[in-house]
Amino acid sequence: MSEIMNIIKDFAKGCPCGVEHTTTVRDVVIESGVVTRVGEILKKNGFTKKLLLVADKNTLKASEGIIESLEDFDIEYKIYDDIRVAEMKHVCEIEALISGREISVLSVGTGSVNDPCRLACARQNKLLCIFGTAPSMDGFASYSSPIVANGFKASYDAKSPEVIIADTKILAKAPAYLKSAGFGDMIAKFIGICDWEIAHVLIGEYYCPRISEYVRKTVTELLEMADTVTVENEETAGKIFEQLLKTGIFMSFTKNSRPASGSEHIIAHLLECLELPKGIIPNYHGEDVGVCTLTMLKYYKELAKHESIKAKREIVDWDEVYEVYGEEMAPDVEKLNSPTTVTDLVDPADLENKWQTIREIINKLPDYDKCYDAMKRAGCKTTVEEIGKEQELFDTCIEFSPFMRRRLTLLRMKKMIEL
Repeated sequence: MSEIMNIIKDFAKGCPCGVEHTTTVRDVVIESGVVTRVGEILKKNGFTKKLLLVADKNTLKASEGIIESLEDFDIEYKIYDDIRVAEMKHVCEIEALISGREISVLSVGTGSVNDPCRLACARQNKLLCIFGTAPSMDGFASYSSPIVANGFKASYDAKSPEVIIADTKILAKAPAYLKSAGFGDMIAKFIGICDWEIAHVLIGEYYCPRISEYVRKTVTELLEMADTVTVENEETAGKIFEQLLKTGIFMSFTKNSRPASGSEHIIAHLLECLELPKGIIPNYHGEDVGVCTLTMLKYYKELAKHESIKAKREIVDWDEVYEVYGEEMAPDVEKLNSPTTVTDLVDPADLENKWQTIREIINKLPDYDKCYDAMKRAGCKTTVEEIGKEQELFDTCIEFSPFMRRRLTLLRMKKMIEL
């Protein structure tokens, strides 16, 4: 039995946080040459004979042998040229193919292929298997799907797949830049769980210390593998995929993305939203997230140097906020911040009184230099220039991204904190 399945079984026994941690994931297979056994695994897990295979041309090509393994299935196909951005139109297309039918879904690829499938299958209550083709992101087992609709990228309640399969031979041959992107996405977890614990301290948001510690341990272990991230090695590629998958499992346990993303992800999402209308194809998710993580790590560490703060109610120029988001996205932002904002839940006096506790939480973060060095060794992009962004745009996204989620982060409270 895989380590992932052991974790699932262990958490199912109960957790000190008092919340029942469940997931729809029933089987995880990460092995060399398993691409030839996909059909066998689907049969064992009760998938219907009728199967919709969703992929793009690149991921299908990388998965040579998968179609042959499905000879006992009646296969239909939805093959895209190249999905770089998961959009609501993709979700609707997949839904139309599975609605009202006895059919299961096999998604072959990574985030931009998997995310529409997870949302469509959740809406239509269909079994889903994800066959991962690269260790490039952490959302394989996630319970939410980041989807762009009307130019606005939001996270929708979706489902975890029932089955997750990855062939280490295929993972090892994945392009180095995809592996590096996966590493950048994982480093972000440090910021995510920091924001999560701070929200728990200040507004009583649900928080699981056990999951948080598991995430820290998982990412710390991955840090030690930085030198081997881009190497074409099956054992390393399989281990990285497994580490990425763990955080997705933890997201499915909590039914939200708190264990895996914080302010750094929201900045990256706004970057994407502001560039899409200009026809700019987004970078790979982990590339932007990695740079945003380093930026937030430096900012959070600087805040923690201050032994005390003065706090005040947040004052926002909403006309300025809506102008940045533009006519299409502004209504979504207004809904997320009306009739109250998430910072209305924070008592300034409480923020001042609990500052020492917040500093302790921030100081659990690893050193900036350690993360920067590991990312360089893993082939990650580490600067705004390397991800091809104008500094002015990047700074704008740092300032205004907190308003695109109703989520308390340390960055969201920037206007409340006086040093």
